[in-house]
Amino acid sequence: MNKQLIKYLALAFCFCLFAGVVEAQQKKKTTTRSATKRTTTRKTAKSKTKATINPTVPVTDTVKAVAVAPPPPPVNDSLPIPIVKKSLRPDEAVETTTLKDRTPLPYENLRADDAIYRHKIWREIDAREKINQTFMYTANENNGNQRFISILLKAIDDSAVTVFNSIDDRFTTPMTKAEVARAIGGDSVPVPIYDTMGNLTGTIYKRAEINLDSFYRFRIKEEVIFDKESSRLFWRILGIAPVKDVVTSMGVNLGPTELFWVYYPDMRPILARYEVYNGKNYGGRMSWEDLFESRMFYGRIIKSTIDNPLDRFIRDYPGLKEKGILQLLEGENIKEKIFNYEQDLWSY
Repeated sequence: MNKQLIKYLALAFCFCLFAGVVEAQQKKKTTTRSATKRTTTRKTAKSKTKATINPTVPVTDTVKAVAVAPPPPPVNDSLPIPIVKKSLRPDEAVETTTLKDRTPLPYENLRADDAIYRHKIWREIDAREKINQTFMYTANENNGNQRFISILLKAIDDSAVTVFNSIDDRFTTPMTKAEVARAIGGDSVPVPIYDTMGNLTGTIYKRAEINLDSFYRFRIKEEVIFDKESSRLFWRILGIAPVKDVVTSMGVNLGPTELFWVYYPDMRPILARYEVYNGKNYGGRMSWEDLFESRMFYGRIIKSTIDNPLDRFIRDYPGLKEKGILQLLEGENIKEKIFNYEQDLWSY
């Protein structure tokens, strides 16, 4: 009897223990599900909250910014020289098209070993002298005004040649058209603009037109060479510069000053297309390139490399300053030295 009772008690204890384990597992599953549900809810809420409260980024009006920027002002890259209109009909009774397409002959090659005599000479041409009056021929033709300064400025305005600053005569510093315009005509001045009612509406900067007759002096730099291979004396022009009396804003006259330099070999093709006025022989005009190569002009010598170790102008020689006659005679003396050297090479 006691053994059966013990078995019943042991069986009841096992049953209760099994029931407790089952109940504990059910509670754990329920707790885990509820916790998972709460976590999911929180994550959803957080994600919803983040999506809802995203900060707005300010938008920049790029079109408005671009529209506000003003356009760059136009650049007036030209010289203030008079414009000559072309004739709409043939203005000549003869055919001159081929003459205006002329090209200069190339220079003869000179070897440095054959040049037994070389000197540089600087001359000043005054167009007021009778032999040089062709430099001031004022007529207009289809290719422009026929003054020599007009031919020079038109070549610069057409960008056909390079202009060099007058800080030296070795062609080291190029100049722009604006710098050339400032050199020959001065700085631009303000000009007021008025409307029809007489009210001031603005200001524009302009340069006064150039008086071409005020350019009547030119300087040329050349080299004289005696070539022993051909037994000839060659004169080769290297550069041309217009000269003008420069007066500062304080009223100080700086005297004759070179405005700029142009390399002469660059100008030869242009000068070959312009004819020189010849009032004595209307049917035998020559080109400007022929005039310079034939040396049909007069220019007094103002500087040379002959017996001049200090590289000075003749006007700066001791005892010659402010004495124009003595400076002219010294230039003629240099010319005679060159002539005598060539003549002394010949023996009979």
